[in-house]
Amino acid sequence: MAISTDGSAAELGNTAVRSSSGGWKSARLIIFVEMAERFAYFGVSSNLITYLTGPLGQPTAAAAANVNVWIGTMAFLPLLWAFVADGCLGRFHTIIISSSLYILGLGSLSFSAMIPSHSEDSDQLKVTLFFCSLFLIAIGQSGYKPCAKVFGADQFDGNDLKERKAKSSYFNWLMFGSCISITTTRLVSTYIQENLSWSFGFGIQCVSMLLALLLFLLGTTSYRFTVEREGKKNPFARIGRVFMEAIKNRRQQNPDTANANETLLLLAKQSSEKFR
Repeated sequence: MAISTDGSAAELGNTAVRSSSGGWKSARLIIFVEMAERFAYFGVSSNLITYLTGPLGQPTAAAAANVNVWIGTMAFLPLLWAFVADGCLGRFHTIIISSSLYILGLGSLSFSAMIPSHSEDSDQLKVTLFFCSLFLIAIGQSGYKPCAKVFGADQFDGNDLKERKAKSSYFNWLMFGSCISITTTRLVSTYIQENLSWSFGFGIQCVSMLLALLLFLLGTTSYRFTVEREGKKNPFARIGRVFMEAIKNRRQQNPDTANANETLLLLAKQSSEKFR
């Protein structure tokens, strides 16, 4: 049985055996996971303006601004999640934690759509819960996004010619599956939300993301986990050392500079005594 040579490892730190871990066996599962997540995300984002201007009664300009803030948040947060994944949790645990937040946000979003609008207090509660749910989705999706696709690529050994070619095919099939999911959810979810029930429409997205997490966990025993290579350090520790060195260098004064400062002080003192 061949052993992977790219620094991959099976569960519990064991060396990955190519015949029983990783490869297409794990990558296919991750492709389906990604398809379920794309179905959930675009089921919410593609019709969000309609919900804000319809049931929530916001002006078009305000609704567009809120959507832009939401999208901008999701564009920025992956930078923070990437540091957390590389420096602390690893991709596998980051995917699980962020997916759980994702599901919680989708569930809360579906519940907020069920709140009837009979009074000013209920309307305020509905709007508050909706935006809290929406940004919880942003946090979860931002942690999932930089890790899931790369974790699928980790299932292939880059030092093996056959698996290196398979990795290229993996990204092609991943994009193909994502396009199918996006097209399907824009046709199906949009119709359900506008013609049947917003709560039911958002609930479908929650079920889709829950299915994605369950599928991901099913492959736990067959995944390859990238281990920390020799010489690789925690990025937070490196950043901390840079700041510490900068503070240390700032406190250390050059002897020549110190002598020049003392000379200037002495001349200023003599000048002040002369004009007394």
